[in-house]
Amino acid sequence: MTLGLYPGCSLKGSSREYTESVLAVAQACGIELVEIEDWNCCGATAAHNLNKELSLALPARILSLAEKQGMKEVVVPCAACYSRLTVTNHELAVHPELKQTITKGNGLDYKGSVEILNIIQMLDKYITPNLEGRIVKPFEHKVACYYGCLLVRPHEILKFDREEDPQSMDELMLKAGATPIDWAFKTECCGAGLSVSRTSSVGRLSGEILKDAADRGAEAVIVACPMCQSNLDMRREAINSYLGEKIDIPVLYVTQVLGLALGIDRKTLGLQRHFVAVNI
Repeated sequence: MTLGLYPGCSLKGSSREYTESVLAVAQACGIELVEIEDWNCCGATAAHNLNKELSLALPARILSLAEKQGMKEVVVPCAACYSRLTVTNHELAVHPELKQTITKGNGLDYKGSVEILNIIQMLDKYITPNLEGRIVKPFEHKVACYYGCLLVRPHEILKFDREEDPQSMDELMLKAGATPIDWAFKTECCGAGLSVSRTSSVGRLSGEILKDAADRGAEAVIVACPMCQSNLDMRREAINSYLGEKIDIPVLYVTQVLGLALGIDRKTLGLQRHFVAVNI
């Protein structure tokens, strides 16, 4: 089984451990992920606030390249990248004149044949149905599954999971042996791109998330977004300062947890790269 892969900027830099765990889990389950050649930045959360056509042109080029390279399905692990590619795919499909303008500017045609999968969709479709007998070390811990802002929104376009109380990651964690908690901050914002410009705001928003998870007995927070992981993990000093107490709960990618359950070693999954030590 071969699928296309769009890593995006974060998975090549600040979130190397996410890439490592995605590739390790895929390989362990017989899936080859082939990176789109000559991919570019998707525009992330900033471009669409400045220039709509540019914000569509960037993801459109990525999708055009994937289509040109014969990819039918493309896995997009980053929630922000997934949002931008999926929204662009929708915009080009419902606005033919806009599509013509964008593709002409890119110099690449796009027929709209690429199916975009976030990491949970990929796991649900190709890995979790075949997990029976593969789990060798169940992740027997209480976890808070944190979806963040972009993985399930805008619902009318993404049509993925429930908007306010999503369950897909919780169900996957159950299959990995974990016990997901019921909590109030599943889809609250962590501060996103304000991490550098307004670190104190990220400390407040992310602090509320971690505090609720810890108070409800979670031993780890599980994410599927590099920005969420970065804010909740790297900004722990600002978080602890806001809370007035030290929160030691680690923040793991969903693929890292699944990898541990499959028996993949911790270094291969990049667990040593976290700011908050993963001691569970």
